[in-house]
Amino acid sequence: MRKKIIFTGGGSAGHVTVNQALIPRFLKDGWDVGYIGSHDGIERQLIQPFGKVKYYGISTGKLRRYFDWNNFNDPFRVLKGIGEAYRILRKEKPDVVFSKGGFVSVPVVIGGWMNGVPVVIHESDLTPGLANRLAIPFATRVCTTFPETTQHLKAEKGVYVGALVREELKRGKADEGRRICGFTADTPVLLIMGGSLGSRNINRMVHRTLPSLLQNFQIAHICGKGNVDPSMERPGYRQFEYLTKELPHMLAMADGVISRAGSNAIFELLALKKPMLLIPLSKSASRGDQVLNARSFKRKGYAEVLEEEELNEKRFLRHLSSLFENKEAYIAKMAEGDGRNTLHTLRRLIEEAACREGQTKNLP
Repeated sequence: MRKKIIFTGGGSAGHVTVNQALIPRFLKDGWDVGYIGSHDGIERQLIQPFGKVKYYGISTGKLRRYFDWNNFNDPFRVLKGIGEAYRILRKEKPDVVFSKGGFVSVPVVIGGWMNGVPVVIHESDLTPGLANRLAIPFATRVCTTFPETTQHLKAEKGVYVGALVREELKRGKADEGRRICGFTADTPVLLIMGGSLGSRNINRMVHRTLPSLLQNFQIAHICGKGNVDPSMERPGYRQFEYLTKELPHMLAMADGVISRAGSNAIFELLALKKPMLLIPLSKSASRGDQVLNARSFKRKGYAEVLEEEELNEKRFLRHLSSLFENKEAYIAKMAEGDGRNTLHTLRRLIEEAACREGQTKNLP
């Protein structure tokens, strides 16, 4: 019989990208693949291109760290989602569930546990987020991107696998990126990635310092949905709400990147050996995971870091200048990475869980 896997994860693109990298491998290996997400979350849109993957929508809620009237209703939505996930998994009888996190995954992980289905979780950040902290007790294995994360897990569950990077990002062409932007090859290119939700302060700082930036760089600026400002258009400065197929080419042409410090994004920049200035979301705007991610990269010599509480025009330009002055040193440090084959390791761990007794088939 063909083996079957159910993926879950959503709420943001970062909770789907690892699944996007894994799904084609399992389809190629002949597995039946399904996906459980929210009814109208971004995960449904991102999974649609995989035509052979059946999508199941369930109810979901979000546990917030601040007062909101929805906090009174969301626990009931989560309970409803657990019931829905339980019934889907009981009917589909998958060999394994793989969860990338986000609150949509909590009902699926619990539903898998209730059905006796092995569950493998992937945690990208240095410390587990709230959704994964709720889900971990019901999981078989927890795979981590940072080695430090295993310290927060029971020894029999946690396993460090490293970062999984989408293969298509490695196939970008710098010439194509410059063609898209109308840039020349004789001036360095700065790529600015603010993120969809955390872009406002970075966008504001870029606009304030744009005349100074354009003295030294051509700039491709991913502003976030609804944030393109036509009044800021200048020669050598291109704005985009977001990029999909064009992103590999933009990354290939970039001589340096300004970014938030979401785990998936910074590990992709690490794999591509792109010098980066990280401006993590502050603890006042998040649970602080980006601050920890950025500090870890700074300790290892991978990135320049400017924390948001210290963000002003003078410091912004000074840190950017430092990044390019030390560009070669950063590239050299990034080249010293451990070279783990994360895709192979994740596939092996998922197969081990699916086989229950740990008897795996040979992987290519």
